[in-house]
Amino acid sequence: MAKPGFWDDAQNAREISRERTELEHAVQSVARLVGQLEDAQVLLELAQEEGDKSAAKEAQGLLGELERGVAMLETARLLGQPEDSFGAIVSINAGAGGTDAQDWAEMLLRQYSRFAERHGFGVVLLDLQEGEEAGIKSATIEVNGHQAYGLMKGEAGVHRLVRISPFDASHRRHTAFASVFVSPQVSEDIEIDLKEADIRVDVFRASGAGGQHVNKTSSAVRLTHMPTGVVVQCQNEKSQHRNRELAMKVLRARLYEIELAKREAEKKQIHDSHQEIAWGSQVRSYVLAPYRLVKDHRTGVDVGNVDAVLDGDLDAFVQGYLLWRAGGGR
Repeated sequence: MAKPGFWDDAQNAREISRERTELEHAVQSVARLVGQLEDAQVLLELAQEEGDKSAAKEAQGLLGELERGVAMLETARLLGQPEDSFGAIVSINAGAGGTDAQDWAEMLLRQYSRFAERHGFGVVLLDLQEGEEAGIKSATIEVNGHQAYGLMKGEAGVHRLVRISPFDASHRRHTAFASVFVSPQVSEDIEIDLKEADIRVDVFRASGAGGQHVNKTSSAVRLTHMPTGVVVQCQNEKSQHRNRELAMKVLRARLYEIELAKREAEKKQIHDSHQEIAWGSQVRSYVLAPYRLVKDHRTGVDVGNVDAVLDGDLDAFVQGYLLWRAGGGR
């Protein structure tokens, strides 16, 4: 890259830079796994020589992490598209189910935030609309990290929750729905056909639960892309200028995602803004009663440890989705 004239061909330079980044991350991942293996070996030797049970337990934990790390390294090999290396923008919207759906949307927000933390990704809250009684109506987060989009893109779709409702005085079982949109963060060198004349800008006062104003100025921004009907909004910053800047970033990501979906002939699956967030359209079900199971309806992957899944342990579903896609699943 230090070679004279390297940056003369910008497109070729970007491609080589991307490949270098991929290789660097792969090498770092392998080095980290080798380090964990060496630490586990030392602890196992200590446990054998001195009968140290705490060392054996710690070694067992390290070996578990090592196993998960190797599995995720294998998973990363399935991420072959250029956009897979990008960060992600994740939007969550409550659907059918009233207060339970809004509570469910908040549970999903926590789940994805915890998943991001587990993988060393940074999370920035871009927008949050609180529910009237509990939970949230919608939220948008920015997940920053190498391959965040590639690992999270399979989460797009409708997620269904079945449980004994904590909001029902009769303790009946309720079903709630929430939709998840996942878009790749668009780097500045990717051109998006975004004309100012095609964007309607609305400003309003940012508000919290019950209509309590976060501030007294119209700092919240809503952008509507007229040709596609895509609507995004941001209200978490105090500055209208900053909220507009973040909203434009989300809009660019959503439009880029639509183009990807068109290219892959999968617009209905990956990005269908008109899909009803209710029965018959879910990609995954989370059942807490009468039994406990999380099942992905596309891949057939199911996990019985619901608490771990809700705490961000989504690796089995990430791996299952990528293998399913690699096998021609749609």
